[in-house]
Amino acid sequence: MQLYSIRVKMVKSICIYKNFNIKSQHKRSILLVGNFDGLHLGHQKLFTLAKKYKKKHSLKLGVLTFEPMPKMYFNKNLKNFRIANQQQKINLLEKFNVDFMIIKKFNKKFSKTKSIDFIKKILATKINAKFIFVSNNFRFGNKREGNVKQLIQNESICNFKIINPKPLLIRKKIVSSTLIRNYLQRGKLSKANKLLNRYWSIQGKVQKGKQLGKKIGFPTANVDIKDAVLACPGVYAVKAKTQKSKKYIKGIANLGYRPTFNEKKILLEVHLFNFSRNLYNKHLTVKFLKFIRNEKKFKNVNQLKKQIKHDLLIAKKTK
Repeated sequence: MQLYSIRVKMVKSICIYKNFNIKSQHKRSILLVGNFDGLHLGHQKLFTLAKKYKKKHSLKLGVLTFEPMPKMYFNKNLKNFRIANQQQKINLLEKFNVDFMIIKKFNKKFSKTKSIDFIKKILATKINAKFIFVSNNFRFGNKREGNVKQLIQNESICNFKIINPKPLLIRKKIVSSTLIRNYLQRGKLSKANKLLNRYWSIQGKVQKGKQLGKKIGFPTANVDIKDAVLACPGVYAVKAKTQKSKKYIKGIANLGYRPTFNEKKILLEVHLFNFSRNLYNKHLTVKFLKFIRNEKKFKNVNQLKKQIKHDLLIAKKTK
């Protein structure tokens, strides 16, 4: 599915701010506000429209986002939630010709900011935005008191214009990060990938494990998934590359708890085809191509090895 093209002739790096003290060249710009977790088709619709404004009005394009995501800040038990980590988000935003990005630390003090102060002191004064793009469900300020209606009510006094496009609907469902997380958790990888307009991926550091895969003849790179959303535990056809490499190598991965070995910790184990280099401490990007099967507990290691051989055949045929 290619509803919104993100091809550009040259990808330039984004100017990143950790506070609201931005350069004068980035004031009176177009500002998109939100978490933008996953940069899915709904977000892409927003950015495609913003790029038209950028061209028409010859303005800079910026993004205001929050770290950690407010939902994760308020719910400390919400460990595996992100569709994309911060670096993946930055890489994706570069493809949308974003000029600057404000990554505001979301903490107790900031969470108590009154909605009217956020509008007048931050959006209107410090950032001094000209056009502000927000989604319908955008809430802000202490106890989520602020909404799109309040933003629109302050347009004239704050000298900005709120752009609030209708959400993208596909098969009568609103495309959202929540829907994509739901698809991933239920093993509906192909549906999630369509809404992302790309393969869902995890970036993480390869750690030294118990070498259980190597012992049974299938060496794996153990990737720390950190706070990435926990997709349906199971076996996936994947392709992966290191941070410095441009070439992806096909492989197979197990995302789960390894019940045959009575393990408890969630782990992403990646076996790359025709690959023997040491990957310890390297950062790996793993793209998920196809969901092969659910994770299951086998009676013994021989049964597991037999199943892995079958899974490998499927993974190798996956394009």
